This record gives sequence, C-alpha cells and structure tokens, in this order.
Amino acid sequence: MFRLAVIGHGFHAVGLDSIARPIGRLPSSRRVDGRGDANTLISVRNLSKTYRRGSEEIQVLQGLNLDVDAGDSVAFMGPSGSGKTTLLNLLGGLDVPTHGSIRVAGDEVTSMSAGKLTAWRGRHVGFVFQMFNLIPVLTAFQNVELPLLLTRLSKSERRQHVEAALSLVGLADRMNHYPRQLSGGQEQRVAIARSIVTDPTFLLCDEPTGDLDRKSADDVMALLEQLVSSHKKTLLLVTHDPRAAERAQVVLHLDKGVLVEAQTTVGEQA
Repeated sequence: MFRLAVIGHGFHAVGLDSIARPIGRLPSSRRVDGRGDANTLISVRNLSKTYRRGSEEIQVLQGLNLDVDAGDSVAFMGPSGSGKTTLLNLLGGLDVPTHGSIRVAGDEVTSMSAGKLTAWRGRHVGFVFQMFNLIPVLTAFQNVELPLLLTRLSKSERRQHVEAALSLVGLADRMNHYPRQLSGGQEQRVAIARSIVTDPTFLLCDEPTGDLDRKSADDVMALLEQLVSSHKKTLLLVTHDPRAAERAQVVLHLDKGVLVEAQTTVGEQA
C-alpha cells in the first residue's frame, strides 16, 4: 500500500508503484504494430475476443496489438459495436480474451486466477464510467471511501486518502453531499476521485463525458489531463466525443477488430 501526502489541494503518492519509470515515448507507428518496447507499461499482443450468440460466432477483436507507456493518455474511438468497451473490459480484467496476451507492468493478466485477478484489479485499475455508478444513499465521502474498505488502511488513513482525492477534484466542500445534491459534472468528479483514491497504476474511462453538458465535459477532461500531466497517471479513454479525444496524447480507432492510428502523439512530427 502506498503512503499519501497531502500537498495543497492535490496529493502525491509515494511508493515503488507510484514512481514514474524513465521510459521513453514510443513512436506513434509502433503503438499498434506489436513492435513496442518490452518495457512499456501495458503490452497487448494478438488479442482476440469472440462471443457466441446461439450458433453464431461474433468476432469483436481480431489479433489486436497495443503498447502504452507509463504516463500516456490514449483515446479509443470507433462506431458503436466496434469493440471499444470490450477492449477496456479486457484491459481492466473484467473479461478474458479468447486468444492473446495482456501484460501490465510485467504481470501477465490473462493467466491469473479469478481471485488473483480481483486483487490485481483492485490494486492497479481505476474505473470511470459514463453513468457515474455512485451509490445514492452514500455521501460523496462514503462513495470515494468504498475501494479503501478492501485495504488494511485504518479509519484515519482512509479519511486522509479520501479527503486528498476529493480535494484534487475540487470537491472538498461537497464531501458530505449525496449524489442527488450534486450536478452531473460534480458526480463524475466524485467518480474520478473514487477511481484514484487507491493510487492505481492506470485509469480506464468509458465515455466519461457521455452524460454531461459541454462545459461539464470540458471540466472533466481538463481534470483527467491534469492527472496525466501533473500526477503522472496513465489514462485509457473510450469516447465518441472528438473534443474529448483531441485532449489525449494519441487517438486510435478500432476498425474491423484492430486498432488503427488516427494521429501522432503530442510533440511528435507528423
């Protein structure tokens, strides 16, 4: 478990897993061709996912490759039904592939037992969903605290972590409010605070701005950008919103079950 130090209105997590590794940025062309550096944070190889509907087999992902460095922000776009959410679920250990490999920080996720996968997911993955998924009868503080109830932190340590996370998303003054007392943008910020309170290795965001008005959506994306730029988080984002996608360092499109590069990473020559 990491040690959390409150600094102003943000937090800094101290621990071996929290220290950004000195990894150079991958060239854009090597993010999806399976030739990325072996030391990348997330390495996906030949990933396939097939669903069965009656006697019919539906292949959603076909031999997909992906490499993501620590501190990257990557947006996935594509039409409905193209497999974006399926890919996020596989990366987050919520589903298992039909074929292929997913390695995160050296751990082979696809070979883990159900129990080990649950523990790995709780330690390494922060989820943000379109529908917020807050529990209505719990306050913002209690919703953010939920993931910490599975840890060995004391009550006072949990409070410190929750207050730091809510301060980082700008809701320190709303921690005792219930979801019904918050705007949609504020609810999503509570959800983001919940996703980062355990200091996960990476964040998976599935349409985080899909239910928000334009200003709230821009505010949420600015917050996610801050988590990447100032707090060295790694972000993988599924979105239909071009304005949200353009704030990522790289945009990839799902096309016929494989990832296709859409634009170069920020700072790289076209």
